[in-house]
Amino acid sequence: FQHWIYENPTHSRQERADKWVEVFDRFMGGVVDWTGLDEVKRYYWHRQLHIFEYPFYYIEYGIAQLGALQLWVRARQDRQAALADYRKALALGGSRPLPELFAAAGLNFDFSEQTIGPLVKEVEAELARL
Repeated sequence: FQHWIYENPTHSRQERADKWVEVFDRFMGGVVDWTGLDEVKRYYWHRQLHIFEYPFYYIEYGIAQLGALQLWVRARQDRQAALADYRKALALGGSRPLPELFAAAGLNFDFSEQTIGPLVKEVEAELARL
């Protein structure tokens, strides 16, 4: 939802409410019965203070997860090398932009199918194994 907000700066109130319901239903559909509370549901995003107080908060969580999953996959293949590269990135602290920190850790700062697809397969395989 937040990503869509920033990608569509000229959206209308109606479009924003529609997008919220679409995203909400995708991830929360069936958890709560909203029958008769359609208008409440359309504006339920107002409860998410992070959207107002900390721009990109949720997006940053996704970026962090992308790095964590890549590191996890690397550690499963070569734990010592993955940890050594991770320590190199940590040693840089906040002195470098995030894409450079990812690179120092041997990770891709990339949101394409080429990067995310294999991660999804690894997670799915791990979940099936559990």
